[in-house]
Amino acid sequence: MPEPITEQAERVLALWQGSWVAAFAVGILVWGLIIWSVIFHRKRSEQLPPQVRYNLPIEALYTVLPIVVIAVLFYFTARDQTYLLETDEPADVNIHVNAFQWSWQFVYEGEEDVNGHDVSVAGIPGEDPQLVIPNDSVVHFDLESPDVIHSFWIPAFLFKMDVIPGHPNEFQVRVNPDVEGTFAGRCAELCGVDHSRMLFTVKVVSPEEYQAWLEHQKQNPEALPEPVPAEQPAVSPSPAAGEEGQADTAADAATGEQTGDDTDAPDTEAGSEQQEARQPDAAERAEEEADHS
Repeated sequence: MPEPITEQAERVLALWQGSWVAAFAVGILVWGLIIWSVIFHRKRSEQLPPQVRYNLPIEALYTVLPIVVIAVLFYFTARDQTYLLETDEPADVNIHVNAFQWSWQFVYEGEEDVNGHDVSVAGIPGEDPQLVIPNDSVVHFDLESPDVIHSFWIPAFLFKMDVIPGHPNEFQVRVNPDVEGTFAGRCAELCGVDHSRMLFTVKVVSPEEYQAWLEHQKQNPEALPEPVPAEQPAVSPSPAAGEEGQADTAADAATGEQTGDDTDAPDTEAGSEQQEARQPDAAERAEEEADHS
């Protein structure tokens, strides 16, 4: 299991370790009883051992002991789950996470750049985004998705949360003060053909380095791509290509007007010939009717 870098991750690790201790304790008890029965209660003669139909103390023990074990595990699980989902503590950094097929966008809420927009970092084809956060700080995450279900997972957090369209989720962590470095992040929910490429990195720095990075981003905002839907290509055509296409369309339209070529126009000559061909037939029928009369 990765080394935890947040207080919440340390709580998860403690719960995981405690669950293993409880599982081993129960396992040792059960295995011990089985081995004891095999060794000390082997068949020694043809004499039938005493048959006991009911033993209330043992049956009560078999019933109560599992209930106690499950209740203890449930208590610690519910307690830690409530702690992990708490978002009441004032946050030092608020980050809005947009998960889209197939990358991420991180918006630092309340941190406006020179253009009046919130500082943000987004992934582009061939380049994973990097999430920068300070240590010894409370970081709040708001999660949203415009397309399908994703899952925001940073293994060093020992925690992940689904990103569901139309259902914003949130959580917050307190980053440990002695942590610095770069950590992996990824989508943990199968979300399409390029799910495996939906990666990002998390860089944890000191608060001073974080403020310096944030000021640099404010003064040097980058043009970030919008989330690209799955059915559209990731790279949009260049303006020059668009102008050439418009010019070709205009040229084709002008050529059609000049030549007067219209393949959908009705053939009036053919219609006239058919009408003339039908007129003799009508005259012949009139003559036949006069002869009969």
